[in-house]
Amino acid sequence: MEERWSTEHVLSLAPDAASQKAAGKLSSPAPWSGTGTDGTALWGECRGSGRTPYRTVIELATPAYQCSCPSRKFPCKHALGLLLLWSGAPEAVPAGPPADWADEWLRARQERAEKRASAPVDPEAARRRAEKRAARVAAGAAELRLRLADRIRHGLADQSTAGPWEEVAARMVDAQASGLATRVRELDTLPEDRLLEEYALLHLLATAATRVDELPPDLAATVRARVGYTVDAAEVLAGPTVRDRWLVLGSRDTADERLTTRRVWLRGAKTGRPALLLAFGRPGQAPDLALPTGHLLEAELAYHPGARPLRAALGTRYGAPGPGPAAPPAGLTVAEAVAGYGTAVADDPWLDSWPTVLAGVVPVRTPDGWHLTDGHHTVPVRPSAVPEAALWRLVAVSTGRPLTVFGEYGHQGFAPVTAWTAEHRPVGLTSA
Repeated sequence: MEERWSTEHVLSLAPDAASQKAAGKLSSPAPWSGTGTDGTALWGECRGSGRTPYRTVIELATPAYQCSCPSRKFPCKHALGLLLLWSGAPEAVPAGPPADWADEWLRARQERAEKRASAPVDPEAARRRAEKRAARVAAGAAELRLRLADRIRHGLADQSTAGPWEEVAARMVDAQASGLATRVRELDTLPEDRLLEEYALLHLLATAATRVDELPPDLAATVRARVGYTVDAAEVLAGPTVRDRWLVLGSRDTADERLTTRRVWLRGAKTGRPALLLAFGRPGQAPDLALPTGHLLEAELAYHPGARPLRAALGTRYGAPGPGPAAPPAGLTVAEAVAGYGTAVADDPWLDSWPTVLAGVVPVRTPDGWHLTDGHHTVPVRPSAVPEAALWRLVAVSTGRPLTVFGEYGHQGFAPVTAWTAEHRPVGLTSA
């Protein structure tokens, strides 16, 4: 039987709360006609205020959406409403071949993907662009080292030379080192007791960037990624891939005025390897990747190069996500989690956190804040990582009993993402 998405998962795709509310009004069969599914796509026509109904088609694997409505939100309320209808009333979306108009869009989408994959590349032009950028990055990194050394030479307490870092960040952008620019901007927001630590890490990264060709290949790839070099997904997928049944451990969205970033964490059922998928959405548009937490996806992943590979590109999928295991994923004790993060940092000194499943922990609230304890050791919850209401939800899931929690563990503490109930049902903890 075809696996339907949960209502919670469908609503997580919405670009905003208003879209969620509007979609709820379109989740009944009444406004819909000509609905259908072939297991890989949904389609249907939704009655609106005009004579012509809006035609909506959804490709489920990515997912991707197309609707004839004029909405500038993505996915629109009609796409979300159709997904809610399919999720809550399967009989209202019968199985069958796609309607002609839906099939036309699906075929065109597939043809565009194949055309992009076969597009020719000019290696000589690519080499010249790479050399030019490398020179700019090295010059920018050298300038950053001098700026950091000046601040240290005058002393952190001397504010006469401690102007805002925005000007330096702009110089890093000019040098095509966006990763350095991001870390530089954060210096203006850090408390004084963390400045020296961040200066040291940033100086180490800038130094590595000036001599990246002398580093071992895996460490050099890590430095390039931290500096701001990106690798196209097609290029990553052209290398070795890992096929497995990947358990979706959880996801988290973060947003600013320019972009919404979705992080989806996976773990291989056979290999046990963790993986991180990233997807991005512009304002008013949800990221284009959505995988239901707790489900299994058989697919090929290709890892981005690095000393501690984690980020991956999603390649060939072998079917839609299906039901996950009947039990929570295997986890670590708090002591094992700390040791695991230490091993990861030894490979990548700039690693803020590492995906971790904790087993048998209980959430507790103390005057010092929230913690997770396994009865022998305790780890603090990262203060800004999870809304207070979500932490109380974690308490409700636990009811004082040990449970399994997935999240990111790092030097600032643990950031919970997903918890498993006594009935082994995953509960997301990334929103209030």
